[in-house]
Amino acid sequence: MRWLIIGCNGQLGTDLMTLLAAEEVIGLDYPDIDITEAESVQRAISTADPQIVINAAAYTAVDAAEEDEATALAVNGRGPELLAHALAAREHGRLIHLSTDYVFPGTASEPYTEEAAPGPQSAYGRTKLAGEQAVRAILPERSQVVRTAWLYGEHGNNFVKTMIRLASEPETVSVVDDQFGQPTWSHDLAAHLLRLAEKDTPAGTYHGTNAGQCSWYEFTREIFSLIGADPQRVLPTTTAAFPRPAPRPAFSVLGHDGWRKAGITPMRNWREAATVAVPRIAAGIAADS
Repeated sequence: MRWLIIGCNGQLGTDLMTLLAAEEVIGLDYPDIDITEAESVQRAISTADPQIVINAAAYTAVDAAEEDEATALAVNGRGPELLAHALAAREHGRLIHLSTDYVFPGTASEPYTEEAAPGPQSAYGRTKLAGEQAVRAILPERSQVVRTAWLYGEHGNNFVKTMIRLASEPETVSVVDDQFGQPTWSHDLAAHLLRLAEKDTPAGTYHGTNAGQCSWYEFTREIFSLIGADPQRVLPTTTAAFPRPAPRPAFSVLGHDGWRKAGITPMRNWREAATVAVPRIAAGIAADS
C-alpha cells in the first residue's frame, strides 16, 4: 500500500511516519507542499500516486484564528477541499482527514455521537467544519473524517509537556476544572488511523479519542503523579479565571460507535494510555535538557 502523509512533521504526522517506516510512504509538510495551492496539491498527489492520503496538516492556533479566520479557513477548509478534488479526479486513492471536537458547541452532557449536529463556537471550529464538509461533498465514497481532541505526544508542543515542565518548579499550578474531554495520545491515534485504512472501512465520520473523560485539572494531577511530582500542588480553577480570545468547549467528550460499526475496537482509556505515554514524554524532555 502506498501512503502519503500530509503534515508529516507535526505531532501526529511524526508518529504516523514512525509507524509506517517499513511501508511505502511519502511524508510532506510545508513548504514542500502548500495545501492552499491547487498546483502544489496536484503535483504532490500525482508524484506520490497514493492509495491512502492522511491529512494531518492544520492551522491550530485557536486564539489567533479569531483575528485571522481567512488564513485558518485557507488551511483548514480550502486545503482539504483541494486534496479531495485531486483524489476525486483519479480512479483510486482514499483520504483520511483529521478534524476536531471544536466543530461541536461543547454544551452537551453526554458524549457527542458521530452524527450529532455541529455548532462551532470559534473561528477555528468553523474552519475545521468547512474542511469536513468539503471532504464529504467531494469524495463521499472514498473519505473518512476523524475528529480528535486534547491531543498530546512526544513531538511538538502540547499540554502534557507544559505540565511536566511546570512540575519541575516549586510553585503550585492552577488548572481549569470545568472543561471536560478525553486526553488522547497521538501514538494511539496514529495506530488507529492505520487500522482504519488497512481494514478498508466504510466512508464516514469517526471519533479518534482515547476512552473515558476527565477535566484538565484531573488530567494534570494524573500527569504529576505519573512523573513522581506531588499532585497536591495542582489547584482547581475556572475557565472564567483565564479568559481567552476563542471560547473553549466546556464538554469535548466524543462517542466511539463508528469504530465498533467498522469492526475495530475503540481506543483504550485515557488513563491507561497516559501511564505509558507520560513517563516516555518526561524521559524525552529530560534527555533533551
